[in-house]
Amino acid sequence: MQNGDGGLPVSVAVNKTLEASEIRDALLSVATSLFANGQTTERTRSEVERLAAALGVKSTVFIRWSDITIIADDQLRGHRFTANVEPIGIDMGRVASTGELVDDFCHHRLDFASLLQGLKEVQSRPPVGFFRFVLLAAAGAAALGVIFGVSEIFPLLLIACSAAIGAAARRWLATVSHNPFIQPLVASLLAGLFGAAAIHLGLSVFARLIVFCPCMVLVPGPHLLNGAIDLVRARITLGVSRLVYANIIVLSICIGLLGGLAFGDVHLPGAGPVPPVLLWRDVVAAGVAVAAYGTFFDLP
Repeated sequence: MQNGDGGLPVSVAVNKTLEASEIRDALLSVATSLFANGQTTERTRSEVERLAAALGVKSTVFIRWSDITIIADDQLRGHRFTANVEPIGIDMGRVASTGELVDDFCHHRLDFASLLQGLKEVQSRPPVGFFRFVLLAAAGAAALGVIFGVSEIFPLLLIACSAAIGAAARRWLATVSHNPFIQPLVASLLAGLFGAAAIHLGLSVFARLIVFCPCMVLVPGPHLLNGAIDLVRARITLGVSRLVYANIIVLSICIGLLGGLAFGDVHLPGAGPVPPVLLWRDVVAAGVAVAAYGTFFDLP
């Protein structure tokens, strides 16, 4: 983090004299926690400005793909705070917790020291547990298989196993590489191998869904949505950056999937007729799929 303050004390509405560095830390912590974990650009900006107003500081927030800059006026006139951050993660639990801390502080239910401590705890909070993540990845992919017409147990087990092994591989890769494209590439490669095995086992009727369902849980929906929202709000550069990032993930999924099929010496299965799905199966599977996506994005 970079700043231009000199330790200037600032008297704020919370009846406490704060150093400029303390205000800097609070504003940048909120901004990075929201932006890095999937919050929209507009909500990130408004939350930071709301916190600054509660601290007695008028601020202007500039957000780009790789950094956030906050220019503080009034008592901190001319001070510019910058943090390097990229919006490549999705953790709505951290987003929700950060928003609650800002709400509590703005409504005087939390003092400034507790706010800073709470923000540190949010930033250090671990992701969803390994076994929950793997289990829900398997359940979510299998649920999508049911929604799209898979009615037999063995194909559903193949879909679940493919997604579970892919989820375990993603978690392991996250510990050895910071490249965000390796995880979907490897998981989709495994899905392609499972699909090739299904074809060799004679499950050609459901082969297409055995191939695609584990990959559908990899699609970066929040990144695509946030990029589209930025474009609608005329944040062209940031919106394009978000969409390019999301589409490179999609491209990685496609490359991995086709690579797995090619390694298994099979072609991408063609689209066949979609069998009808009983209403109760569709309803239950939809609920399971929603729970799975809630786990992927760490919804509170």
